[in-house]
Amino acid sequence: MAKPIRDITVAPDRFEVAGDDAVLITELRSAIAVCLYDAVEEAGALLHLRCIVRNTKPADMTDTTLATELLLLDRCIEAMRGLAPAARNLQARVVAHLADHPYARETCEVVLSLVRQFLTDAGVTLLPADISEGPVRALRFRPSMGWVQTR
Repeated sequence: MAKPIRDITVAPDRFEVAGDDAVLITELRSAIAVCLYDAVEEAGALLHLRCIVRNTKPADMTDTTLATELLLLDRCIEAMRGLAPAARNLQARVVAHLADHPYARETCEVVLSLVRQFLTDAGVTLLPADISEGPVRALRFRPSMGWVQTR
C-alpha cells in the first residue's frame, strides 16, 4: 500500500525541508518563494521570504532586512545539504508575487538579485524565475519530482 503524500505548510520568513515524498505549500502575498531541490536525491526545501514594500524607495531597504533574508537562505541551503549530503545537483526555481504598489517590482528585484547571486555562489543551478502581479498566488512544490505548481 502506498504511503500518502503529506503536505507541509511553509509560513512567511520560514523554510521547511523534506527528504521524503512531501508537498511543500505556501501562499505568496508580496513574497518570494525559493524552491530548492535535488531530483536525484529526491530531497528539497522551500524558503518563503516576504517582500515588504514601504513608501520609500527600494534602495532604502535596511542592511538588517537583507542580511536576515540571506541568513535564512544560507540556513535553508545548509539544512538541505544536511538532509541530503549526497546531493550534488542542487537546482532552484524562484517564484514571486508582487504587491500592487509603485515600488513593488524594484523592491522585489533588490531581494531577487541578492538571492540569485547567493544561490550561484553556493553552486546551485538557477531555473527560470516566475514573477507576477495580481491575485495572491498559491504555491505547491513537490521536491522529489522537481515540480512547482502555482495558481
